[in-house]
Amino acid sequence: MTKGEKTASSALHLLHRAGQIADELFTLNIGASDLTPRQFEVLRAISLTEEPSQTQLVENTGIDRSTLADIVRRLVDRGLVMRKRTRHDARMYALRLSDKGEAVMRDASPAVTQTDQRLLAAIPARDREAFLRGLERVVSELANPSEATKTE
Repeated sequence: MTKGEKTASSALHLLHRAGQIADELFTLNIGASDLTPRQFEVLRAISLTEEPSQTQLVENTGIDRSTLADIVRRLVDRGLVMRKRTRHDARMYALRLSDKGEAVMRDASPAVTQTDQRLLAAIPARDREAFLRGLERVVSELANPSEATKTE
């Protein structure tokens, strides 16, 4: 290989870089809000489930338990999420969006749409559905690393 030649990047590196670019685009599109893509996803997951627990959110989002706990704490501190102890397990919290959280999520939705559109614009229209299916398959089949190694 000569000095000017490019080598193919690994899938690991390309997925990492694509994630960085997606985060940067979201930050540009979100404007003055300091909401992060992960925080938006947690708000979205809470909105889709009636009073989920943090354990349910870990399962629904794929965000690890300690990171999710930190995100929820920040969202509670900002007044976007309310939590209360459940009746059946005093150690568990049930979560729901506050009115402010619903408004922030509604206001952030266009930034998510713009980010998705910009990312997908880099792929020919005929390939976008297959691209998304491929990403979904990677996530669904490899979401649990201990399970993934069993199939190798």
